[in-house]
Amino acid sequence: MTNDDKIRRAFENKNWQEIKVTDSWQIFKIMAEFVDGFDKLAKIGPCVSIFGSARTKNDSKYYQTSEECARLLSERGYGVISGGGPGIMEAANKGAFEAGGKSVGLNIELPFEQFHNKYLDRDKILEFDYFFVRKVMFMKYSQGFIILPGGFGTMDESFEAMTLIQTGKIARFPIVFVGIDYWKGLFDWVEKNMLEHEHNISPEDLNLYRLVDTAEEATEHIFRFYDKYVLKPNF
Repeated sequence: MTNDDKIRRAFENKNWQEIKVTDSWQIFKIMAEFVDGFDKLAKIGPCVSIFGSARTKNDSKYYQTSEECARLLSERGYGVISGGGPGIMEAANKGAFEAGGKSVGLNIELPFEQFHNKYLDRDKILEFDYFFVRKVMFMKYSQGFIILPGGFGTMDESFEAMTLIQTGKIARFPIVFVGIDYWKGLFDWVEKNMLEHEHNISPEDLNLYRLVDTAEEATEHIFRFYDKYVLKPNF
C-alpha cells in the first residue's frame, strides 16, 4: 500500500462491521506481541538498553563505542538489549555476544533498514509490528539506557525513558548520552528554551541524563548508580 493509499484509506467511511472485525484482529495481534515479549523477557535479569542509529557503519567511532559499552556491561553481569538491527544495534549485540553476555534483540518490521544482526541470542529475538509495544519492552526490562548518536527513532526512545522517569511511571534509572559533540546542541536547547525561557521543565529534570564521551564513562555511571544501592546483577 502506497503512502497516498494510506492517506485515502484514513478518510474513507467504514461500516460498523468492518471496523469491528479489523479492530478486533488488531487487538489480538497487539496482545500476542505483549504476551510473547513478557514471556521471553521476564526471566532475563538486569539489562541495559543501547540505542542508536541503524545507519552507523562499522568503521564509525560510535559503532566501536557501542561495542565497547556492551562488552563492559557484559563483563559486569548485565544483559544488553538493542533494537536487533544493524548499525549501533549490531555493535551493541556484538559486544555482548563476544563477551559471553546476554544479547537481546527487539526487532521491528520495517520496509527498509531493519533486519536481524547475527550477534543475537537465538532465544532472545523478538519481532514486533508495533513500535509502542516494542517501546514498552525496552522500558519494562531495562535497568539503564545508553544512547549513542541516532535519528528520530533514537530520540523517541530516549525521550520516552526520560518522560516516564520524570512523571514517576517507572523508577529512576540511569540515562547516558554518549557523544558530547553530537548531543550538546540538543541539550543546550533543552536548558535554554525548555527550562529558562518557557519553564516547561524543572531544573531537577536536567539531572535525568548524563552526557559523556567514552564507553568507560557511560558504563561507570551505571555501575556507580547501582553500587550506591548495593544492587548487583543476579545472573
